[in-house]
Amino acid sequence: MTTEAEGPRLIAVVGATGTGKSDLSLDIAEQFAARGESAEIVNADAMQLYRGMDIGTAKLPLDERRGVRHHLLDVLDVTDEAAVAAYQQAARSAIDDIRRRGAHAILVGGSGLYVSSVVYDFRFPPRDQALRDRLEGELAERGIGPLFERLRESDPRTAERIDPRNERRVIRALEVLAQGSDTHGAALPDAPVLWHEATTLVGLAMPRPELVERLDRRVEGMWQDGMLAETDALRAAGIERGTTASRAIGYAQALAQLRGELDEAEAIAQTQALTRRYARRQVSWFRRYEGLRWFDAPAAPTAAAEIVQGPPR
Repeated sequence: MTTEAEGPRLIAVVGATGTGKSDLSLDIAEQFAARGESAEIVNADAMQLYRGMDIGTAKLPLDERRGVRHHLLDVLDVTDEAAVAAYQQAARSAIDDIRRRGAHAILVGGSGLYVSSVVYDFRFPPRDQALRDRLEGELAERGIGPLFERLRESDPRTAERIDPRNERRVIRALEVLAQGSDTHGAALPDAPVLWHEATTLVGLAMPRPELVERLDRRVEGMWQDGMLAETDALRAAGIERGTTASRAIGYAQALAQLRGELDEAEAIAQTQALTRRYARRQVSWFRRYEGLRWFDAPAAPTAAAEIVQGPPR
């Protein structure tokens, strides 16, 4: 989707993990530079917000960012909770600053709710700490099962899209429902409205068998590149106390390996299975974006110029 509005654009590059979104975003920025225009990148991967979580999130090292300015990388400690409402405010502030400098903003990532919170007119219900404390007390006493069943009875649509093991998401959905609001955490609005008028939505796609092979190899490469050592270092920073970072795919399995609960082969296999499932959920999420233009991942290097030029008028 691209509007006819003039001025700096917001380009959202989305798709499943492993499809090459980071490289495409850099290609787009370089295409703008070739036209004498500037562009900056805003991260929309929830786990890349964390300092020190590099190998397991495929975070681009500084020397591979081609001199393009990046925002919202390495802004949280692993003990911090990642909250989409806080991210929305930070990302939109970064995009506004970029546009005030006359540059285009490229939002890149695969965390569906995080992308949607920026691209669309998402408005989040307030937090109720007392209510949350009560729900967390129930969680500690009875486990996640009864809480998820309550959510399924009250809001089946949201329950279908939330992992029943994701305690934080289940509690937040129940917290919002108890305040008399519809849950936001598992679906796009029924009639989404763009936040920034001059928005282009593009996605990278890849045949499922090829993506699975690529993801499986990438997970194996993570362990070869030092995933276990990186996770061990993050233990000293308190990752096991973090409610979000400690559950990240790959890091949770590496922690289990360090504790002796999994051997390396089991940790890798579990990470591969969870990564494949996550990629499938990402594709399902982004396929609901009206007007999103899909490109084949292998053709991404040639797609950047077309994206910058925009659709025919």
